[in-house]
Amino acid sequence: MLVLDRLGFRYPAATRRSLAGVSLDAQRGRVLGLLGPNGAGKTTLISILAGLLPVQEGRVEVDGVPLAALRAEAPTRIAVAPQDYAFYPMLTVAENLACFAAAARLTGARRAARVDACLATAQLQAFADVRAERLSGGLKRRLNLAIALLAEPQLVLFDEPTVGVDPQSRAFVLDAIRALADGGMAVIYASHYMEEIEAIADRVAILDQGRLLREGPLAELLSEGGRVLRLRAPGLHADTLARFGRVARSGEEWSVQLDDAARPAEVLAALDAAGVRPQHIDFGRQNLEQLFMALTHRSLRDAE
Repeated sequence: MLVLDRLGFRYPAATRRSLAGVSLDAQRGRVLGLLGPNGAGKTTLISILAGLLPVQEGRVEVDGVPLAALRAEAPTRIAVAPQDYAFYPMLTVAENLACFAAAARLTGARRAARVDACLATAQLQAFADVRAERLSGGLKRRLNLAIALLAEPQLVLFDEPTVGVDPQSRAFVLDAIRALADGGMAVIYASHYMEEIEAIADRVAILDQGRLLREGPLAELLSEGGRVLRLRAPGLHADTLARFGRVARSGEEWSVQLDDAARPAEVLAALDAAGVRPQHIDFGRQNLEQLFMALTHRSLRDAE
């Protein structure tokens, strides 16, 4: 549905481009996860697709139509749920939905039906008459979601939609977004929360400093270098692991991508000989954090 070809962008007076030759595509019925640290270029990319920034370099097309032409002819085909709250705090939930439905040129019975449908999708019926400023953080995120869906867009852009919400609200938002893709929408989900991308994305694009480092189906990316041993062990030093493969550390967790000849049992024996008692051990495919570290030699957390 969506094609980005060598997309580039530089803010005025910036020393480097926020996007540098990014090429991607997004498909109907799929979630494309944009993963990267703060400053990687995710919000800039979302802002361009949402029409908030111009296409400076490269090409953006939706079903073969240039983005600018599409936005002029059918602006509601693409919707965005931004990182910030995008509603009027003094209005009730229902009033906000009615207001944004009118802005999308929905009228009459269709406007009423879409307001009701989006209230149901976001499970906000019980809060319809509550002023938006009085909602919890999780409910405000759900209102953002409901507003984005009013005009039945074909492509929905999510920019860090779970910032500052409780675990239950985060799970609800992620399930709702996955359901949108399962229903046929194209979804782009930008985040630096790796576990969220792993939970809902079909394809993943990893960005850093405006560059596309890697892109592809989630399962294929996670299968690269799959012989990874992860563990938490007080007193562990890199030298103990280094002879078995490539070692990395993220917080309290160590990981070693085993050489072809190395075996997990040999690593555990070496730990035991060194008097190290692991608290947690996991062996299997790598996660997105480890892939990012392999590409950049730093962790997503460090990069933020």
